[in-house]
Amino acid sequence: MFQAVSARSTLPVVGLVGALLGIALAAGGLTSFYLLTSLLACAFIVADFRVGVVALILLMPLAGSSTMFPHDMFGMKGLNPLNLLLAGTLASYLIHALADGSLRRFLPRPLLWLYVVPILIAGVIGARHVGEIAPALPIMYPDLEFPDAVSYFRDVVLKPMLTVLFAVLVAAAVAKSEKPERFLLPAVAAICAMAAIELIYVVHSGAALSQLASSDSREFLSTLGMHANDLGRLYAFAFALALFTWADAEERRLKLILLAAIALTVSALILTFSRGAYVAMVVASALYVLWRLNTRTLIVAGLVAAAALVLLPEAVYTRLDTGQGEGLDAISAGRVNRLWLPLLPEVLHHPLFGNGIGSILWSEPMRTGAGETVLAVTHPHNAYLQAALDMGVVGLVLLCAYFAHVWNGLRTLARDSTLLPALRGFHQGAAAGLLGMLVANLTDSSLAPRPEQVFLWLAIGMMYGERVRRAAAAPAMSPPAETGSS
Repeated sequence: MFQAVSARSTLPVVGLVGALLGIALAAGGLTSFYLLTSLLACAFIVADFRVGVVALILLMPLAGSSTMFPHDMFGMKGLNPLNLLLAGTLASYLIHALADGSLRRFLPRPLLWLYVVPILIAGVIGARHVGEIAPALPIMYPDLEFPDAVSYFRDVVLKPMLTVLFAVLVAAAVAKSEKPERFLLPAVAAICAMAAIELIYVVHSGAALSQLASSDSREFLSTLGMHANDLGRLYAFAFALALFTWADAEERRLKLILLAAIALTVSALILTFSRGAYVAMVVASALYVLWRLNTRTLIVAGLVAAAALVLLPEAVYTRLDTGQGEGLDAISAGRVNRLWLPLLPEVLHHPLFGNGIGSILWSEPMRTGAGETVLAVTHPHNAYLQAALDMGVVGLVLLCAYFAHVWNGLRTLARDSTLLPALRGFHQGAAAGLLGMLVANLTDSSLAPRPEQVFLWLAIGMMYGERVRRAAAAPAMSPPAETGSS
């Protein structure tokens, strides 16, 4: 009786919401539709911020990297569906946290002191150099035209930190959930969606594999919102998550979904023709064999490797052979002689604390030789060199220490027999993906937050949330103290 009444009372609400969305789409176009959808979602989030976290898990990879989502609405920079969703979820969490006293656990201390604070300090240092950006770079990259230090700090420092905010919201949601494994399904759905978008785009474009593999077509996938190399690293980490979770999952339906996710991510990763992403995938696969070493694993891994060598298209081997026999500089696409070596002296100019986030933009090599003797780029194509330039040796050590802390936390949970097998596999996959990412970062990316790291930060959030759950459960599981009689 209650279910019937509930269903009847819900139908008018659903009809009203549908009518409002239809009117918004017809009257104001997609912008009004996105705005109304975000506001309606926030209404549900007020009741339970975990609703917003699930929506963020689904949308964060898409909104952070895809051109399908607006980055501003009604001409207001920063007003977009993702930011509204983040703000609504954060506000709902703060209301609940103030009521139950959990706010003090919102930002883990290692994350704050080893990661967030050093980046913010480097951002303050960099804000002083906005007027010194190499003149050639804003012409080639219009987004680098910062009118003042505030806009620089907002776009270069605070905007990437939204990914970290996403992670701590995930942590808060997991900490308050009796069944954190339920967050795996939206994560896998987001992985599948991200891979499917690229596959559909490539098929629809009709581009030949030889064209995608060409060094002159590295920007082909940028229409999707990220460079091919960035997409490749995103897929490599997603592959590691799906592979290890699939191996440990016990539910048949979940295993089938994860198997589909593995197939999609591998296919999408191959089509990025990113050599760094290939390396990250190989690292994760090697760790899978090493950590699960037995006869069956060796046989299956050998068969898969043999099949891959036979079935991989010729374009993949052509891409892997780029620069072979022509020296390290040719293999690195000119990075050694025209980027890394010219930038090394800049580290010595500011050895301890660096010269600010994005310091390559106002570095001497860029100001004097961009596009001529030096590659005209906006990042050094080496995450560790970038950290040394931007944050000095102190910042580089702190960021590496933070990821060592994350590695240790993920590995600890991967061995925790009290967790469900699928969750153990998820954390082990995150550890494998992290190591693959750190290796691939030798030729690109950043140790600071970037869109392609969204699944890494999802895993970090899950890790912190699980640790809070374990800490809260420990007193309840400990035996009561014996009391003596007087």
